[in-house]
Amino acid sequence: MIGPNPNIKHPIPMHTRVGFLKGLVTAPNIEIGDFTYYDDPDGPDKFAERCVLHHYPFIGDRLIIGKFCAIAEGARFIMNGANHAMSGFSTYPFNIFGHGWEEGFDPATWSKELRGDTVLGNDVWIGMEAVILPGVTIGHGAIVAAKSVVTHDVPPYAIVAGNAAKVVKMRFDDRTIWRLLAAAWWDWPVEKISRNLNAIRGADISLLEAAV
Repeated sequence: MIGPNPNIKHPIPMHTRVGFLKGLVTAPNIEIGDFTYYDDPDGPDKFAERCVLHHYPFIGDRLIIGKFCAIAEGARFIMNGANHAMSGFSTYPFNIFGHGWEEGFDPATWSKELRGDTVLGNDVWIGMEAVILPGVTIGHGAIVAAKSVVTHDVPPYAIVAGNAAKVVKMRFDDRTIWRLLAAAWWDWPVEKISRNLNAIRGADISLLEAAV
């Protein structure tokens, strides 16, 4: 077994709503790892346009998504271009409309609202219609429940839910999480992953460590 080609756009021929994003997204400010997929009944081809919002190259922020992530229909990544200056009395972006309204605008009042890159680790599951706000980091193995609004970083192997999303459960105890992060199976060669699927999708950490 060698597994599917991560560069194939539609890896399930009879189920074209699922697509490996690495072969579908060409935007230079979006990085996506092997085997990460998006599932949408209208097709995954427009992931960058539909799901990654307010992402303007001149801002410089990146959306970085790891390997083996599962992203459900309607998930949204709100990027830094959505932010407004908040240091004055009004948050209205007068300057973008020009005709004299841009005069006197201090770009620093807007740039200080930037939150940096948005980062998903490996093996992350994003539920249907979840919203990820700018600058958030979601740790390896985390799960974001459907319709959650993620405003802060999510620890590895946490399950978060709600608006604003909060940790409702850790998937494993601290010791097991440490061992999982050390094993980092997602960085193994695909041939090794294919040989050890039972250990990866099982729940015996010793068996997984034996394959490292």
